[in-house]
Amino acid sequence: MRAAFYERYGAAADVLEVGEVPELPVGPGEVRVAVAASGVNPSDVKARAGSRGGPMPFERIVPHSDGAGTVAAVGAGVPADLVGQRVWVWEAQWLRAWGTAAEYTVVPARCVAPLPAAASFEEGACLGIPALTAHRCLLADGPVDGKTVLVSGATGRVGAYAVQLAKQGGATVLATVGSDEKAELATKLGADHVFDYRAEGLADQVLDVTGGRGVDRIVDAEFGVNLAADTTMLAANGVIATYASMADPKPTAAVYPLMLKNATLRFVLVYDMPEEAKQQAAGDVNALLAAGRLQHQVALTVPLADIATAHQTIERNAAQGCVIVRPGG
Repeated sequence: MRAAFYERYGAAADVLEVGEVPELPVGPGEVRVAVAASGVNPSDVKARAGSRGGPMPFERIVPHSDGAGTVAAVGAGVPADLVGQRVWVWEAQWLRAWGTAAEYTVVPARCVAPLPAAASFEEGACLGIPALTAHRCLLADGPVDGKTVLVSGATGRVGAYAVQLAKQGGATVLATVGSDEKAELATKLGADHVFDYRAEGLADQVLDVTGGRGVDRIVDAEFGVNLAADTTMLAANGVIATYASMADPKPTAAVYPLMLKNATLRFVLVYDMPEEAKQQAAGDVNALLAAGRLQHQVALTVPLADIATAHQTIERNAAQGCVIVRPGG
């Protein structure tokens, strides 16, 4: 079968290959999925570039953790009636050599969820890392019904799902974006108030909208850069949940302003979320999918042969939404 793979770290065009590879066996507790769409995330791109340091963990890596397709076979201990079911997939390549950039992948059965008929395979491949991360950041500290939530980078992969999950959960949603076009999209996703994160006095604007109270939850895409403003905007007993801090990975915190607000700082790495949290997230997402209440942003779809283009698009931050590779052409 055909798969994309790399055998050394480096630039996408230099190390990504596409060719015939043997199929993987299906072990106990596993499922084989015929992959219709493979989602490309920044973490996949960074891993291929070698940014995590250290030697290659496997001689050959088929990239990408997220995807969607149809269950083709099951291993011992997995219900046989899963065969033929449409599913979305997460963590296919986490601590494993074989991801979704192939005609077939094999994953633990716990890493798939039914894909409702209302969602396409491309939309299912968008979910995985972004949707589970958004759910954990937003809901790890309880429901948001009646609360005020601020989502930074509200039109990014995680942010777009966080806005929607917050709105569907009954929250008043504030969003920060970097352009008029993104402001329009954030509003379409459900944000009640949208702010330009580059504007002077952002914290004052948020406090003004909330009557001086601040926000109960913050889902933050750039923790280090935003920490000072987040501290000011946070309401008493509020939560700042972050999943990235690329621009300032070693921020300094003003402890007492946070302590005086009884603030909670939550750091989210999707791969090591508790298993029950992943299953709860998948269930909540699927309920919205089945009801047709989630919007998805598919920015680019390419065939497997053009996987390098997909990786380069992510690296250039040139796509507003998901980048999809279709192993079947």
